[in-house]
Amino acid sequence: MSRRSGQYTMNHDHSKKIPDGASFDRSGSQDSLDELSMDDYWKELENIHETRGNNHEERVALVVKEPDEGELEEEWLKEAGLSNLFGESSGDSLESMVFLSTLTRTQKAAVEKRVETVTQTMRKRNKQHQIPDVRDIFRLQNDSKGKVCDGSEPSTVRTSENKNETHDGTKGPNFSLGTDEPKSLLEDMPSSDTDINLEISFAEQAANLKDSSVGKMYKGGGGDTLLPNFRLPKDKTGTTKIGDLAPQDMKKVYSLALIELTALYDILGTEFKQQKAVKIKTKDSGLFGVPLSLLLEQDQKKVPGTKIPLIFQKLIAQIEETTLETEGLLRIPGVATRVKGLCQELEAKFYEGTFNWENVKQHDAASLLKLFIRELPQPLLTVEYLKAFQDVQNLPTRKQQLQALNLLVILLPEANRDTLKVLLEFLQRVIDHRDKNKMTLKNVAMVMAPNLFTFHGFGSKTIEQREFVMAAGTANVMRFMIQYQKLLWTIPKFIVNQVRKQNTESQKKEKKDKAMKKLLKKMAYDREKHEKQEKTPNDTDVPQGVIRVQAPHLSKVSMAIQLTEELKAGDIVARFLSQKSGNVQTLKKEEVFLYEIGGNIGERCLDDDTYMKDLYQLNPNAEWVIKPKQS
Repeated sequence: MSRRSGQYTMNHDHSKKIPDGASFDRSGSQDSLDELSMDDYWKELENIHETRGNNHEERVALVVKEPDEGELEEEWLKEAGLSNLFGESSGDSLESMVFLSTLTRTQKAAVEKRVETVTQTMRKRNKQHQIPDVRDIFRLQNDSKGKVCDGSEPSTVRTSENKNETHDGTKGPNFSLGTDEPKSLLEDMPSSDTDINLEISFAEQAANLKDSSVGKMYKGGGGDTLLPNFRLPKDKTGTTKIGDLAPQDMKKVYSLALIELTALYDILGTEFKQQKAVKIKTKDSGLFGVPLSLLLEQDQKKVPGTKIPLIFQKLIAQIEETTLETEGLLRIPGVATRVKGLCQELEAKFYEGTFNWENVKQHDAASLLKLFIRELPQPLLTVEYLKAFQDVQNLPTRKQQLQALNLLVILLPEANRDTLKVLLEFLQRVIDHRDKNKMTLKNVAMVMAPNLFTFHGFGSKTIEQREFVMAAGTANVMRFMIQYQKLLWTIPKFIVNQVRKQNTESQKKEKKDKAMKKLLKKMAYDREKHEKQEKTPNDTDVPQGVIRVQAPHLSKVSMAIQLTEELKAGDIVARFLSQKSGNVQTLKKEEVFLYEIGGNIGERCLDDDTYMKDLYQLNPNAEWVIKPKQS
């Protein structure tokens, strides 16, 4: 065995030396950490090493660039959509001012911190750019008399000049946020430890918990025993999932999620750094080792609209085709030489359709699936956020770990996020057959963690240096992603509300701007066109408490709906589907949805349990349209 392989064996042996008196709660749960045998983890790592050893093709290791001083913060501001706060474009920042006016106290603090660093760096470099003053950046928020989107009074930003500041301005002023805590924040938080509050900023919740005498923070959340049955309290205005919002609103969601995640990590004392990969030469065709975006481009030529790599879909189907009850599924590797041969044959024959899948054994297909994930030129969880995913294990409580994972999933590029979703759903189906295949949540997490977290180039070194702690931690993160995957694809309500507030403020400030008209024209449903073509004279006088719903794809294309306390979105769709006549294409219930369009949202697909009267009160100027969900 090679020296490196011997390292894994050493770690494997070390994992058995955990003292019996470890301070874990021995609850008898099969998912408790003291029962999380590391055998599966180290064996999988050893298998990965042997697979790479059998691959004689030299691979170019990913190079992660260490950012210069201020560069990280400058890149962060660009990612957050706030690049016009500094540099040559800093004078044209109306859009950013609207954006900043909707931020919470902790989100503002996160932005302030990064702007301050960039400002100091620019001064040191003698940059000839306009450098903003943090007080000016948040003046709009200070002047606002309204309430911030989470329902609490807006906090003022108190600034104090540093008396020792030099004449050349090299030492900037110290800024501090007001510390007055709105009582409503703590009062509104769910009483149950298993309720996930999506109405209040996660960072605000963490700050209040940290400051309150009743909510003491504790370390070691990653070592908790039985995973809680976290649940989302019912939202009468509807739960928003990733994929429910129009692209222009998702762009805002991304920026807010980045700021919120950073604020959460700041409050909890965990360093958040986005890594950057140096561009390396990668394969421009094939299946394994091809960038995900490029792979999807070539797949979409075969199957238009596909969002998941075809080879990835086929490997999962091949594993499931035999049976998910096979003992040791995912854990027992295929024969290395045979897997390598299959890999080469797939590269040559997959797209031609001449590959014989009958020759692929189930364990070989599972090994190929894991190989596909590992061979991606950049990790599935991305270079930018892989470390942040790993660091989730360091957050104090299980709830905060879940909140961070929720934000990180939102931040992933669409292709990575969609592929991860299909993977997690497949892993859950494997676990559902644990009585037969002996693959429990802990087993699956242990086997899959090295494939997602020990990325070539920098992941494996980290494992060798931190050994057991890192291994158990990433396995725990993997557990969370599998166990709570349905929650992870939910967009928190406080972020959706911030998007609504941004849209409202933008409309107020730019209602005469042509750019807003162009934006409205890009909506899937053209509001102006609808008003001209679809409205009848009677529509102009819609009674109070009645909405007009359009359904251009159904037999009944328009209907006035009386709102009641119990009327839900699903009821309206069902009412339209019951009206079948004419030659209009017949659509099934699972194919069409009610959409909220315009007003303070771009476009939002409603879940069936949305209470329409509550939503109407939140967005009275919206249009309501039933249509198929776009893929």
